[in-house]
Amino acid sequence: MVTRRSNIQSYSLFGESKHLPDVLHCETIADRSVLHDWELAPHRHARLHQVLLVQAGGGEVQLDDATYKLSAGSLVNIPPGHVHAFRFERGTQGWVTTFADELLDDLFNRVGDVRRDLAQACVIEADHAMTWVVAHIWAEFSAQDKARALVLRGLSASLLGWVARHVGHSELNAAAQADSNVVQRFVALIDEHFLQHWQVSDYAKALAISPTHLSRLARAASGQSALRMIEARIMREARRNLAYTHLSISTIAYSLGYGDPAYFTRVFKRDAGVSPKAFREKI
Repeated sequence: MVTRRSNIQSYSLFGESKHLPDVLHCETIADRSVLHDWELAPHRHARLHQVLLVQAGGGEVQLDDATYKLSAGSLVNIPPGHVHAFRFERGTQGWVTTFADELLDDLFNRVGDVRRDLAQACVIEADHAMTWVVAHIWAEFSAQDKARALVLRGLSASLLGWVARHVGHSELNAAAQADSNVVQRFVALIDEHFLQHWQVSDYAKALAISPTHLSRLARAASGQSALRMIEARIMREARRNLAYTHLSISTIAYSLGYGDPAYFTRVFKRDAGVSPKAFREKI
C-alpha cells in the first residue's frame, strides 16, 4: 500500500521544480520510476494535468486519501493540485503524458463542461482509442517531424476528450461534485475577470459564498489559495503571450495591467524562476 507522508511536495515533473519547458511532455513510466526504486512519494502538480496509462505490469496509485490497484489497461487521470503517489511493480510499462495549463486553456475554450469532468482524479479502464492515442502521443513527442506541435495538439484534444467523456458517465459523490462545481465556476470567473484584477472578495461575492469558504474550497481542490489561483492565471496568460506571440515584453506587461514592465519582470521571475526573456528563449 502507498503510504501518505507528512510533507507533500509540489513539483513540475516529479522531482523537478522548474516549469515544464514545453506545453506537453510524454515519458515512459520507467523513465522516472527506476530512479526512485519504482515508488513515487505523495506529491502534487499545481499547474499540470497528467494522464498515466499502464500498458503492462501494475501497482498501486494513491489519489488523495484513496488507494487503487493498477493493472494493464488502467488509466489514471490526475488534475492539477491533486495529491497522488505511485508504487509500481518492477518492469511496469506504459506512459505518463503531462499537459501544461497553457495548452489546457486553449483546448478547453468553448467546449462545454469537460474541464469539470477532468477535474476528478480517478482510475478508469482505457479503451482501444485511448491506448492508441497515448502511444501516438509518445511517438510524436519523441520525434521531431514537421507539424509536430499541431499533431500533438490534436492528439491531446482527442485523449482528454475521451477521458472526459468516460469520467462524465460515471457517478460522483454529490457533495464532492457540488464543491467541484463551485471551484470550476470560480475558475471560469477568473478567466473572465483576471484582467480586471478582481480581488478574492469580488469572486466570493459573485459565487454567493464567503472569501474564507472560497479559499478553503480552492485549497482543497488545487493545493493553492484562491488568491494564488488568481495570480497564477495572470502568470499563465503572461507565459502564453511569451510563447505564442511576438509581442514585446513591455507590451505584454501593460496588457496584463502592470504599469511598470520592470515590476512585471520581477513578478514573472519570482513565479517562473526565469525572466520573461529567458522563458521565451526556452520555448
